[in-house]
Amino acid sequence: MTRLAQYIKAKRKEFGLTQVDLSQKSGVGLRFVREMEQGKETLRLDKVNQVLALFGAEMVPAKATES
Repeated sequence: MTRLAQYIKAKRKEFGLTQVDLSQKSGVGLRFVREMEQGKETLRLDKVNQVLALFGAEMVPAKATES
């Protein structure tokens, strides 16, 4: 499980939400919530941020390092 998956699941439970609740409140599909909590590696960042916004968080791409 990824750190994002762990964070989302923990926050959802902390707020007393089911996966269905989270999908409805964030405006993403239930399948997306399930995939996120299972640690799927290829997720749309805009949708991830829709979910994270409910918890006052945001994910940004890592800056590329110079060679």
